[in-house]
Amino acid sequence: MSNRREWQDWLEANGAKWLFYARQQTRSQADAEDVLQDALVKTWKTCQGRITEETSSLVYTNIRRCAIDRARSATRREEREHVVAGEQPDTEEALFEFDGDNELFAKSVQEALARIPEKHREVIALKIWGGLTFAQIASQLGESPNTVASRYRYGLEHLKKLLQDREEQVA
Repeated sequence: MSNRREWQDWLEANGAKWLFYARQQTRSQADAEDVLQDALVKTWKTCQGRITEETSSLVYTNIRRCAIDRARSATRREEREHVVAGEQPDTEEALFEFDGDNELFAKSVQEALARIPEKHREVIALKIWGGLTFAQIASQLGESPNTVASRYRYGLEHLKKLLQDREEQVA
């Protein structure tokens, strides 16, 4: 198998979860796509085109770093634009796409995710949608596995409570 084909297969197998993680780290779908592209280019250069066991973790690390850089740049640009034109930033885009009855649930989950602490949200995204182990997440975030596991547990508890409160309000 050629190196190019190996990367294509690897990207097809993992691209959706990386994009979802990038979406958690950015303000819009377009930003997430750009961040993912930048992260993959950085990963390619770092790995010199080879896929190893550590390459997936490196993608997450690069997504996080690229998202931080993009957010800083966007914030500075928006502040300048706001001063010059008095414009407000765009509203937040949807994280999930569901049809019909699931649309309300998807919106509830998105709103609840936005309300939990960022440290918890990040661990949840890496664990659930990224499929990483607590050890891998700990390594990426520079935290202990116990801290990561606690953030995950507390984040899920907080998320569950917010969704239950929302359900009670609707009922």
